[in-house]
Amino acid sequence: MGVTLSRRDFTKLMAAATVAPPFSQQARSGRTIGIQVGAVSFLDEGVDPVLDRFQRDANVNALFIATFTYGRGIAGRQVPGQPLPDHGKQEYDVDFHGGNFAKTHEQFYTATSLKQIQAPDHPGFDVLVEVLPRAQSRRMKTFCWYEDVFRRDLEGIDRLQEVTLSGKKANTLCFHNPEVQAFWQALTEDYVRSYPIDGVMWGSERQGPFGNAIGASHGGAGADPFEVKCFCNFCRSAAKSRGIDMNRAVEGYKKLAALVRDSRASLRPLDGYFVSYWRLLVKYPEILAWETLWNDGQQSAYANIYKLAKSIRSEIAVGWHVWHNNSFSPFYRAEQDYADFCQYSDFLKVVMYNNCGGPRLASYANSVSHTILADFSPEEVLDFTYKTQNYEEANLAELPSKGLSANYVRRETRRAVNGVTSAVKIWPGIDIDIPTSKGEKKTEPQDVREAVQAALDADADGVILSRKYSEMRLSNLQAVGGALRV
Repeated sequence: MGVTLSRRDFTKLMAAATVAPPFSQQARSGRTIGIQVGAVSFLDEGVDPVLDRFQRDANVNALFIATFTYGRGIAGRQVPGQPLPDHGKQEYDVDFHGGNFAKTHEQFYTATSLKQIQAPDHPGFDVLVEVLPRAQSRRMKTFCWYEDVFRRDLEGIDRLQEVTLSGKKANTLCFHNPEVQAFWQALTEDYVRSYPIDGVMWGSERQGPFGNAIGASHGGAGADPFEVKCFCNFCRSAAKSRGIDMNRAVEGYKKLAALVRDSRASLRPLDGYFVSYWRLLVKYPEILAWETLWNDGQQSAYANIYKLAKSIRSEIAVGWHVWHNNSFSPFYRAEQDYADFCQYSDFLKVVMYNNCGGPRLASYANSVSHTILADFSPEEVLDFTYKTQNYEEANLAELPSKGLSANYVRRETRRAVNGVTSAVKIWPGIDIDIPTSKGEKKTEPQDVREAVQAALDADADGVILSRKYSEMRLSNLQAVGGALRV
């Protein structure tokens, strides 16, 4: 389908890639203007027209192609029910499945039972084969953008799934399971060896059992504290090697879940909510020990992907999508130390989605005001969050409809830049038409211009336009070009 890359041309491209200057040297010549885009956009609109538009309207010089996901956040057309943008097919892909949108080369997946990952959505279409040569002819860099989102009905996935506190299988995968680590390394090796790409970006929008139990995220109010994870045999073995008492950890988490349940039912403990949560953490230090265990597993995935990719091609850029919860929850932020990321990162795409950030922050404040911070009103929790996260925006009543300002982007960019060494590039994720609910903030061109300018004014090394081109309105994409011409 479309222009295919012959083996001879592929070999030439790979040879050119392997003699390219190191990523850190390449980046000095100018800022990276990246955009996240899925395979369906190239199929619907054509590879050349899409690339022409990116360069003409937004000065894009880097493609972050959604090569692997089972979620609709970065792949597929517009989310059903949201307004269709003014380009692409004017219909929803209600039968979206997901998977690997490049070719899956079986020889790399021998160490994992998760092998049948080829996306059935676009048979015969390898997005990297179709896009890479035409991107390279335009001097546009190409990154594989893949995320930690799965579905339950995949062959072999049951061996890799996390186990919840109640003993059920989750739809997420356990980082302490060797097959899970093997899968991410297999996918990475497949991309790095099989295609002359410029880099990889991996995202894992997940947090540990403590953060999930207390609902410390946007949408966290619906989380069941009795279904936090992971308590599988691999986690139990890892805990034992650290001297963590697994039985006490389970007992502590069950008491934490009961406390969360009672808090949400407004059953105030004698000594109040925060004191009761803190008392439980003091009595059961295994709760936070298990939280650390989970986080260390996730961090090991970052380190393993980085080490493997660099061992194959030292010049390739390796970086991470840092979840939006980093802006909301101080509990989560404490676990995302930029200094630690410097050990295994060439770049960080720190999510700074300011438009949808308003509704999301309001959701977070409402959630934790019914658990660990239930001594405070949602408005007081929001004020506390502004103090701890070091920015200040609209009040709770206005926040969902106003969103967050460009000043939030500026402050968070500066914090990220100051938190890493000069070897790590900061490319803030800029919100362009990320879906929100009725009555909530919608993206306008001025929002995009101001957010891009704020990021660059704060010394960002570039920006990544997010979440996916298939949900962006053209006037908002064109606003990027306007910001860069100022």
